[in-house]
Amino acid sequence: MSEHIPDPASPRTVLLRGGEVHSPADPFATAMVVEGDRIAWVGEEGAADSFADGVDEVVQLDGALVTPAFTDAHVHTTATGLALTGLDLLGATSLSDALARIRAHADARPADRILLGHGWDASAWPEGRPPSRAELDAATGGRPLYLTRVDVHSAVVTTALLDLVPGIRDRAGFRADAPLTGDAHHAARRAAFATVTPAQRAEAQAATLARAAALGIGSIHECAGPEISGEDDFTALLALARQGTGPRVVGYWAELVASAKDAERIRELGAIGAAGDLFADGSLGSHTAHLHAPYADADHTGTAQLDADAVAAHVAACTEAGLQAGFHAIGDAALTSIVDGVRAAAERVGTDRVRAARHRVEHAEMLTGATIAGFAELALTASVQPAFDAAWGGTDGMYAARLGAERAATLNPYAALLKAGVPLALGSDSPVTALDPWGTVRAAVFHRTPAHGISARAAFTAHTRGGWRAVGRDDAGVLVPGAPADYAVWRTGELVVQAPDERVERWSTDPRSGTPGLPDLTPGRDLPVCLRTVVGGRTVFGPPNE
Repeated sequence: MSEHIPDPASPRTVLLRGGEVHSPADPFATAMVVEGDRIAWVGEEGAADSFADGVDEVVQLDGALVTPAFTDAHVHTTATGLALTGLDLLGATSLSDALARIRAHADARPADRILLGHGWDASAWPEGRPPSRAELDAATGGRPLYLTRVDVHSAVVTTALLDLVPGIRDRAGFRADAPLTGDAHHAARRAAFATVTPAQRAEAQAATLARAAALGIGSIHECAGPEISGEDDFTALLALARQGTGPRVVGYWAELVASAKDAERIRELGAIGAAGDLFADGSLGSHTAHLHAPYADADHTGTAQLDADAVAAHVAACTEAGLQAGFHAIGDAALTSIVDGVRAAAERVGTDRVRAARHRVEHAEMLTGATIAGFAELALTASVQPAFDAAWGGTDGMYAARLGAERAATLNPYAALLKAGVPLALGSDSPVTALDPWGTVRAAVFHRTPAHGISARAAFTAHTRGGWRAVGRDDAGVLVPGAPADYAVWRTGELVVQAPDERVERWSTDPRSGTPGLPDLTPGRDLPVCLRTVVGGRTVFGPPNE
């Protein structure tokens, strides 16, 4: 790809030619014209000559692929940045490895008031357990440490951290030498993140946005809230995004709404919805997802944080205020409460109004036929994370350990959701799993339970256009005239086309299919490499301009 694309600080007209343009407007497109912040034309190389004299810049793609930029529909920006710039245990292979990394991080950060880290997963370690408090105290030299499990629904902490939080030992979710959950965890998190300085926060947020842009992500949905980050963190991120040097940021604030005044306060924060991680339950890894039947490896059913009545009240209030509502729900009992509650709200304010609001559910893992039908009936968007299945699915993964193989095989039924007409938006829940859009598409296609996998085209659409539709925009996430000029340019191998009724068994390169091609995502093949990301006509990632 030629390295002379200008950064259009003012409206410019750019012709990209000599590549492959993924567009439903023309499945054989090899060129595209951008005017300012919009797509102006998409077509074949022969017709591009008529534009060449009237543009500010001609970009020779040299065979590169142009696609819509990805949307990651579930991100925690500051937490992701702190992991990128600090202590990240996602790669730790054992308890001893984790403790060595903690010790090295503590030695390298002598000035930090509280040490922050993320990503431990004892289910994947030979020792089969998280670090004890005594081990953490030794590794940190007795300093305060807050270290979240990979799912961010529990954390291990040092004694010094506990001593900073009055009354934490009396809160629900505290156990003498076990990970903190529930109220105890929330209190520890508030204390830990209160020590992050504005400079640290800005560094972390900028690191996340830069990483997203380098991966071809043009938009992210920030899932914030009083139990997750804080108002200052949220408003600072939105202000940073408005500078226009990185991906777009759409903000959700996870707080219950009971009145028009509540809704107005959430709008004043800059959020488009009282949604995201508004917790109906917790996570499977931390044994806090709410189930109908007990866990296979614990004698309880997890934790219910919202019942159907609370869901109904929130959805009704949001609908009447013209605000999007949404919830975090993973377990089958939590998802039943969501569907029952949204249906009750529809009876109160009208089904058409509820459907038009496009309320959403994050994760939606442990669905049944009844709850899938409820999602379709109520037009709920399923904001899902295929990397969860890649990391924890299968007959020997964490899901099977928590639920047993039979129940685990029901999780993340993407094919059934699409068949029922449920809108999908794909994301990462970063830092729970990494920002990795093509890896996310691959995970949705090559599901660990094959019957739940979907076509590459469907997964790609859910990770591009689906994210825009989830925020109420039907005009974006696709390269057609009039759409926002949010696109990415990729170095990739041969493009392939799937027949609409196939997933992975047979691949077709027959041009008569009339369908734009996508990279071959078969496991083992290299994923595409991002060369440039453009948001609203403005380059946010790419080589220096000539």
